[in-house]
Amino acid sequence: MRPKYDFNFVSLISKILYLCKTNWEMRCKLVKVNKLSGNKASVYSVIIDDEQLTLLDKFIQENKNSYLSELKNIVGRLRTIGKTTGARMDYFKLNEGVPGDGVCALYDEPDNHLRLYCIRYGTQIIVLGSGGPKPKSIRGFQDNDKLTEENYFLRWLSVEITKRIKDRDIEYSKDYLNLLGNLEFDDNEK
Repeated sequence: MRPKYDFNFVSLISKILYLCKTNWEMRCKLVKVNKLSGNKASVYSVIIDDEQLTLLDKFIQENKNSYLSELKNIVGRLRTIGKTTGARMDYFKLNEGVPGDGVCALYDEPDNHLRLYCIRYGTQIIVLGSGGPKPKSIRGFQDNDKLTEENYFLRWLSVEITKRIKDRDIEYSKDYLNLLGNLEFDDNEK
């Protein structure tokens, strides 16, 4: 007798296989977003392949027409994180990835729809990915292809950053506000 799987489980497996196939030959690099960084935290984003815009820039462009006030809230919160408070836990919805990978989302206020995924390294460094609107009608990001893709990309990136930190190819600056070393990633490297 064939085991019965929950529909969401099958859907998730399909999405993972799709992401593995579509991101097979990707390169990316971390870049510091100076206008949002400050003496409390550094904000990084990601440039994919040879594109000019970071994932944060694309996120803003994709959502500015429909979610302008929420974008202003997100950018204001990022500026506060960098310059005033640091990346306090209460700004984030934690555990959006696997345990220990640091993947989280900026805290979703009850009436807001936008979700921005990031990797949080303590209170001093965050790496911003992308995201998009999460309708209140869906239970989790797994029910939305765009959110699933953005989340799983950051899970992959978190694993790669962690490997480099362990291998000492990436280090923290003495004040823990900067990542130093090789910040370029190529998923074909083995």
